Amino acid sequence: MRSDYFQKFGSGDDEAFEKQRRDAMRTIEGHGKRDAAELAEMKEGERAKWLLWNLHENLEEFRKLEPTLIGQVMCTQLTVTDGLSMATEKVGMEKKIELNCRWHLRLAYSTYKNEEAYLIGDGLVDLSVSNTLPSHPPLQKNQKGYLDSDSSLYPNQLYLYGWVTEPVWEEIKQHLYQPTPNCHTDLVLRDNCLFPVKTGFSFVAGPPGSVGITNVEFRVSSHSMERRQNRRAETL
Repeated sequence: MRSDYFQKFGSGDDEAFEKQRRDAMRTIEGHGKRDAAELAEMKEGERAKWLLWNLHENLEEFRKLEPTLIGQVMCTQLTVTDGLSMATEKVGMEKKIELNCRWHLRLAYSTYKNEEAYLIGDGLVDLSVSNTLPSHPPLQKNQKGYLDSDSSLYPNQLYLYGWVTEPVWEEIKQHLYQPTPNCHTDLVLRDNCLFPVKTGFSFVAGPPGSVGITNVEFRVSSHSMERRQNRRAETL
């Protein structure tokens, strides 16, 4: 099924694509129309559906909640291929990073002047490492990736397919492989870089029902043992 999406990206058949998008949104409409106050009562998969529907069908109101999607990196895998690529069908070297994430949705309620975070399940981030826009996954200029939930095995999980440049990879890899449990890395997607893949947003591409991403932010948090010991010594 995903190969059909890839073929669509370059076909220019906007009407057929829009029909697929509307069909995809119709299947999750019941979850999407629920009030944000009900998020605490929803299951993780229901929150993922709520997020995708509101980004597509209720974007202006959804923006008011200042949503931030945070993927806590739990596990990493680097794959280097030298030869024929199964994705691009070209011969050469290909480098990819896979990040297993635990996704959280953070919303800011301006009326109550507070923020709430909701767990929306596990997922996978698949990033190509390249200094030029890759041909796989097919993206628009300046687009960094797209967020999707299409998986026959795990249909309610979130998947991010995209790319980062070599300098970005060199900058973050030392933190991803940090052995201390007091250091963790998050992948952050802010509301001003999330756009539904639909008519009117031609600067992003992706499968029907997906969300285009124009910025990818990595955030490293560390609390070293040495700093903790110093703080303890100061209090004695």
